[in-house]
Amino acid sequence: MRVPDAIFAHPRLAAVYDTFDGDRGDLDAYLDIVADLGAHRILDFGCGTGSLTARLPAGCDVTGYDPAAASLDIARTKSGTVDWRDTLTGLSGFDLVLMTGNVAQVFLTDDDWAHTLHTIHDLLRPGGHLVFETRRPEYRAWDEWAQRRPETRHVPGIGPVEQHFTLTEVHLPLVSFRYRYTFPDGETLTSDSTLRFRDRYDLDAGLTAAGFRITDVRQAPDRPAQQRVFLCEKP
Repeated sequence: MRVPDAIFAHPRLAAVYDTFDGDRGDLDAYLDIVADLGAHRILDFGCGTGSLTARLPAGCDVTGYDPAAASLDIARTKSGTVDWRDTLTGLSGFDLVLMTGNVAQVFLTDDDWAHTLHTIHDLLRPGGHLVFETRRPEYRAWDEWAQRRPETRHVPGIGPVEQHFTLTEVHLPLVSFRYRYTFPDGETLTSDSTLRFRDRYDLDAGLTAAGFRITDVRQAPDRPAQQRVFLCEKP
């Protein structure tokens, strides 16, 4: 997996991430998918601070993977039963691999995306599923992002923290942006990110080339015009 952005990798930024991420009611749809598929052994690929991972059903064998150690430190405070990992070494046989949030869009090159899909294919048992979400480029989410204004939120144990968002470049299919955080002691930290907005043709082609069968493509229930949720099976 690619080197994580500072917003996930820097301990001070990881500590404020959940406060600014806000309510994650959108994750309920994934709990429904887990139930519908009858998945028991589940990998949350790019789990971040574990907002979804820690909510997966009790009794499931759950692994949370992320290369950002600072985010995993936060995740570990949410569940002592999840197997939190910063490596995929030795893993296999999953019923379900999940990628939520921006995870599927952080792989910027065709080679990186293909490698990720093949890796996940190898992690699944035959008949297992990959489920992920991705933004629809035709919605042009970056136009809304450009209107975002600075906001200050109270972070427990830290105090008031200001977040400032800047859209830095749109060179499709890549969109880049920067977060700047100002802490109560005056320290300012920044994190730069780039996402790739793949169209439906590229997504279908990449999944097929990696050996997946697309079983369903749904609209995200909280943002139906903006995002797709792919359900893919390893035959």
